[in-house]
Amino acid sequence: MECVDLNSDIGEGFGVYKMGDDEAILECVSSANVACGWHAGDALIMEGVVQSARALGVGLGAHVGYPDLLGFGRRKMEISPKEARCYTLYQIGALEAFAKSYGSTLQHVKLHGSFYHQATNDPNLARAILQGVADYNPNLIVLTLSQSLMAIEGQKMGLKVAEEAFIDRHYQANGQLVPRSHPQALISDVNCALERALKMITDCKVSTLEGVEIDIKAHSLCIHGDHPKALEFAKQVRTGLKKHGIAIQPLRSILGLPH
Repeated sequence: MECVDLNSDIGEGFGVYKMGDDEAILECVSSANVACGWHAGDALIMEGVVQSARALGVGLGAHVGYPDLLGFGRRKMEISPKEARCYTLYQIGALEAFAKSYGSTLQHVKLHGSFYHQATNDPNLARAILQGVADYNPNLIVLTLSQSLMAIEGQKMGLKVAEEAFIDRHYQANGQLVPRSHPQALISDVNCALERALKMITDCKVSTLEGVEIDIKAHSLCIHGDHPKALEFAKQVRTGLKKHGIAIQPLRSILGLPH
């Protein structure tokens, strides 16, 4: 039976401000990327997500971003390799403190927003971030863009790398996501998202905005938690994949790692 991980960004509210329905989405996904307080999230939100994920058997991951609450971590920043490593260590440690307090462990690390995209194109930034992961815990899975520089560098360093594809975003012919500033960056049709998910898993292909198909590798499929139809996408895609005989499993299971 074919299987895939389904991940989503979780815990991206702040204080009294809420983003998305974390509880409902956690019931649909197998891995959660938890905001660690820098681009979004706070201590109480992090604790709540850890508790819920543990109860549902959802894999926990640190969603590491730039220190940019106002810009939701989607503004480009220029930082040194030392800063990149320390930002990574700091945020992983924050989430693991909550996980340990409830007898849970972290499964993976995934970057957020501009940090994510810059690291897929900047080898020095990528290596600094990956070094932070390796220094903290080399058994953590690095979840990153399929066939990206970040994935290649992680594999070179001997880290466990899981490659992801996005079902709610359009792709460019170079394998990068279409920038959010583009009017066709987001996919809003649920049926289209499911069709793309099935093609990614069964054929290892995705259609780009330019109209060509490119190769893609997907251990995991991502649904952005702040997408207007995030919950609808999560429910329908999970159901649709199961109907086609594709099992939803956490990253550890997909990569054949012990729980």
